[in-house]
Amino acid sequence: MTGQIRSDGAASHQGVNLETAEPARWREACRDALDNGGRFCGAFADESGAGRSWSAMFTRQSGTTVITTLASDDGLPTIVDLIPSAEWDEREAHDLCGLELRGHEPLRPLVAHPRETSGWTHPVEGEGVNQVAVGPVHAGVIESGHFRFHVVGERILLLDLRLFYKHRGLERAAEGQEINGGLAYAQRACGACAVANSVAYALACETAQGMTSPAATRRARTLLLELERLYNHLNDIGTICAGVGFAPGTMAFAALKERAMRLNEVLTGHRFMFGSIQVGANRIEVPRSTADQIRAQLRELQQDAAGAWREIQFAGSVQARLDGVGVLDHEMAVELGAVGPTARASGVSLDARSESPGLWYGDSFTAVVQPAAKGDVAARLEMRALELEVTFSILDELLAQPVLPAASSRSGAASPLGVARVESPRGESVCVVKADSNRVQRMHLRTGSYANWPALVHATTGNLLPDFPLINKSFELCYACVDR
Repeated sequence: MTGQIRSDGAASHQGVNLETAEPARWREACRDALDNGGRFCGAFADESGAGRSWSAMFTRQSGTTVITTLASDDGLPTIVDLIPSAEWDEREAHDLCGLELRGHEPLRPLVAHPRETSGWTHPVEGEGVNQVAVGPVHAGVIESGHFRFHVVGERILLLDLRLFYKHRGLERAAEGQEINGGLAYAQRACGACAVANSVAYALACETAQGMTSPAATRRARTLLLELERLYNHLNDIGTICAGVGFAPGTMAFAALKERAMRLNEVLTGHRFMFGSIQVGANRIEVPRSTADQIRAQLRELQQDAAGAWREIQFAGSVQARLDGVGVLDHEMAVELGAVGPTARASGVSLDARSESPGLWYGDSFTAVVQPAAKGDVAARLEMRALELEVTFSILDELLAQPVLPAASSRSGAASPLGVARVESPRGESVCVVKADSNRVQRMHLRTGSYANWPALVHATTGNLLPDFPLINKSFELCYACVDR
């Protein structure tokens, strides 16, 4: 069940293969990439060069292929019939760059917010059908999000989701920045995944510059990534407990998360580990004495987390609320391009850590697989508990020796485009950096939350309206990082 981490040695970053397709061959080129075993992991428009281009990314274990074509005024053919998970990418490109995608009907707005509700919702008619609107303003401190439920009684027929209330322009603001300056925009896309987004940006920049990270940098980045995964998974288990009103579990895992975040502050000076990642270098230093102390505290945290988890497992009233709720089956998880614990809870053995040569995960790393991945709330809860065991094991091994500062070196030719995929707590996050000399021309960040929101919409259909908060918490997606 657990993966092993790499022994000492050199590592090359994820390979990037750039291909150009004529507009007339766009769909054919994407189909060929799929037929050759590629998995779609995002698409982006680019207006920084001569003309407007449209690119799709396909990943295989050997690296990432980026297929680019130029868009004319009459647009390009859609690929959503070939790749349903490209729907949001196409809708976003249409709203932000005016890209026309022929055959994508209806091409409903995603980022743009039309005044009329009918402009962005699906038509639902029939006897007894009503709409229930939730948000965009919520209790607490979460970002804005509007959920419009079409219901009969308490049964949800359809959910229309509207996010992107605070488009912050992070990607556009990064353009023209020096490489190191652009890092802040990726980092602040999401506080809870600040390390994952920063590492993805740094690896993409280093790939574009032909740089290779030494062992010390790879170890440090992997350590920080797993610390981020640790506190997020502890938080997510607690919020699912809150979704069923199980206060003992909520409070126990909130306290465990707090302990994990205090360790983050000891190691990096910041609870969310802001500023801990740099392009081309590692500045985090953990001497042996500190590493031994943190290691001992993590072992205590692991024991306490295991005890709290047993309380949840043997709470019959809790388990009864989880089974069969918010099901995302294997077929739909694949079709919608779900990633991370969400996908793995549906039986999709996909974990970017097994394809991360620029980090410290070895080739022998394998994703956690549940004996029976049912794709419901119970499965998504259990998946996080299982992954905590792996994370504790990786952290224990990484802290068996000190973490030292280091600098990357140039080992290859520069590339016009760098791409990196990193497994965040919510799944695979993909960062693309187009650089000219030492400045960013284009930065695109597609996070695990962005990939999983459509899967949440599907998993909600057919459930009772009072169960939606529980389903939502079992995905625990970010509003902010899609609002980039």
